[in-house]
Amino acid sequence: MNRSLVTAAFACAIALAQTGALAQTPPGGAPDFRSTVQHAKDKVFPAVVYIKVLIESTEGGERQTFEASGSGAIISPDGKVVTNWHVIDKAIEVRCLLTDGRHWNARVIGSDQDTDLALLQLELDESAGPLPYARFGDSTTLQEGDFVMAMGAPWGLNRSVSIGIISCTRRFLEEVSEYSLYLQTDAAINPGNSGGPLVNTLGEIVGINSRGMGGMADNMGFAIPSETVVLLIDQLEQFGKVNWSWTGLQLQPLKDFNKNMYFDADNGVIVAETDPESPARQAGIQQRDRIVSVNGHALDAITAEDLPAVRRFIGLLPKHEPAEFVVERAGETITIKITPREKGDVEGDELALERWDLSVKEINQFDNPALYFHRTSGVFIYGLKWPGNAGSAQFRQNDIILKIDGKNVATLDDVAAIHKESLENIDRKNKIVFVMLRGGLMRHLVLDFARDYERR
Repeated sequence: MNRSLVTAAFACAIALAQTGALAQTPPGGAPDFRSTVQHAKDKVFPAVVYIKVLIESTEGGERQTFEASGSGAIISPDGKVVTNWHVIDKAIEVRCLLTDGRHWNARVIGSDQDTDLALLQLELDESAGPLPYARFGDSTTLQEGDFVMAMGAPWGLNRSVSIGIISCTRRFLEEVSEYSLYLQTDAAINPGNSGGPLVNTLGEIVGINSRGMGGMADNMGFAIPSETVVLLIDQLEQFGKVNWSWTGLQLQPLKDFNKNMYFDADNGVIVAETDPESPARQAGIQQRDRIVSVNGHALDAITAEDLPAVRRFIGLLPKHEPAEFVVERAGETITIKITPREKGDVEGDELALERWDLSVKEINQFDNPALYFHRTSGVFIYGLKWPGNAGSAQFRQNDIILKIDGKNVATLDDVAAIHKESLENIDRKNKIVFVMLRGGLMRHLVLDFARDYERR
C-alpha cells in the first residue's frame, strides 16, 4: 500500500477517535480503524450498481454503437439509481448489475448535462422485492482531512472500494463548475468509477464520483457534493431534466486572481458581460455592474469558489416572471427587473448521412459558442468518416452548412430531405454543391459521392 495512504488513514483514525466517530471500540479502548471502514462500507456497498450501456454516436461521421460502463447508487427501495449524465449520454440500452448478482435493465428518468447528473429507474420484476439502498449525508459538514471511500466499478471491475481523505471541500473547476463546486479527494477515482458514491464514515453518500485526472496527476479525483444532488434530484424525477432559467449573465468574482482583477467592494458579484439578445442585456444590465441582491436575497461572490452558488440561485429563478436585481453602478443603486427564460437544450441533435460519409449537428449557443457567433441557428459538420467522400472533398469539422444543391439549409430535417433525395437519384446524379461558412468566410465545395467506401 502507498505510504501516503497509510499515513492518511492513520491520521483519519486518530481524528475519528478524538471525535468519538468510530463505529466500534474494542476491549482496551483503542480505536479500531478497520471496524470503522467495515461499518461504513456495509451500509452502502450493497446499493452500489455496475452500469453497462450501449452508446450510439455519430462523432466519427457515421452511426456507430459501442459499449461503455460506469457506476451508480440505489437511493430508494423501488430501484431509483443516481449516476452521472456522461455515463448514460446517448445510451440506447442501460443494464445494471447489483453486488448480489441480480441484474435488470434501467430506463433514464432524467438527466442534466450542466451538473453531470442522471437518475435511472431499474425495471424490476415482481420477485425483486425491496432493494438495498443508501442514504445521502450532508456534504456541507465535510472538512479537509475527513476520511471517505469511493465505491464503484473502475475499469469495468464491478466491485471496488478505495480509501482516502477529502483534499478540498470547495474545488472550483473552470468550465465545469457552472452550478456546483466539487469535492476533491485522494481516494482513487478511475474510469468506470463515474456515478458511484463517495461515502463518509457514517455510511452516507456525500458525493457522486464524477471525474479523475486521467493520468495527468495521481491522487486527484472529484465528486459532485450531495448538497447539489439532493437539491436537483426532484426536478430530474418530475420533469426529466433540471429546468434551468437563463438570463445571459456572465459573472466575475470581486477578487479574480486568475485575471488579476480586484474590485473595490466587499459584497455582490460583478457582471463581466451579457450575452447578445439575452434577457439581461435587454433589461439594461451593463458590463461592470455589481449585483448585490436578487428578489431581496443577497448574492456575494468574493472569489471564484462563490460563483457556482450564485449561478445556481439565478438559474433556479422562476421562468417568465420578473426578478428584481439590485445593482450598484458608478456609485448609484439601481433596481432592474430581468425576466429569465428557459435555458433549454445545451447540446444540439445530430444526424449521420451515409454515402456522404459525414454527420451534421445543430448549432447550440452553449455547446458551440464560436459557431453561434456566426449563425444563431443552423447545422454544421460534426464528424467525418475516414476514408470517405466528404473528407476527400476537403470538408472540415465545424463548417457551417448554408446551402446544399441550391437549397437553403436551416434544420436537420432540411439536410435529411436533401440527403434522401440524393440517394434516390444517385444513378443519374452523384455530385452536389455545398455552400459553407468556414471561419466566417464563404466556401463552395463539391461533394462527389459516387464511391461507396463500404465496398472495399
